[in-house]
Amino acid sequence: MFHKQNKAELFTPGFILVLHTFGRDLKWNPHIHALISEGGAGNHTVWRPCTHFDFRFLRNSFRKVLLDQLTNKIGKSFCKVKNEMYSKHAEGFYVRAKPNHCKPDVTIKYISRYLGRPVIATSRIDAYDGDNVTFHYTRHEDNQTITECIPALDFIKRLIVHIPEKHFKMLRYYGIYAKHHKQESKLHKCI
Repeated sequence: MFHKQNKAELFTPGFILVLHTFGRDLKWNPHIHALISEGGAGNHTVWRPCTHFDFRFLRNSFRKVLLDQLTNKIGKSFCKVKNEMYSKHAEGFYVRAKPNHCKPDVTIKYISRYLGRPVIATSRIDAYDGDNVTFHYTRHEDNQTITECIPALDFIKRLIVHIPEKHFKMLRYYGIYAKHHKQESKLHKCI
């Protein structure tokens, strides 16, 4: 998307990505929260703003890059799954993207919520009777509050499946936000 703006400049945006493995119901639901710069640094231009994001392009390019990377890592055995994903997700993978209508401090507060966020906030745990845990969440589909009461061991299982392996990085920086980016000294002047 950024490279299409000017192929000679090769504009590079910045990405901060946070991996979450859980949904509101505590079940396995891997997804990525991304903060993307509204512009990029070029070979000659220090900064060029980007005012429009093509969400169809984002959906399709996210699907292509992710499936290609998985194919490279897993090998030919992944090809069948890859073809199924292209058929099942003909419009690309789901991307929920909102235009930025807020100030930088609001954006920073929003993304920082996701950096060290626990699987469940204690305020969502309603009761524990020694055997069962009762908790609630708001369902995305219809904004309805759902209350679940499950055995304590099942509750613990739902939590521990989301504990990452030692040294696993849940937060990644890419592009101009990556450490040692070639434009770093020029970008400091922009700020």
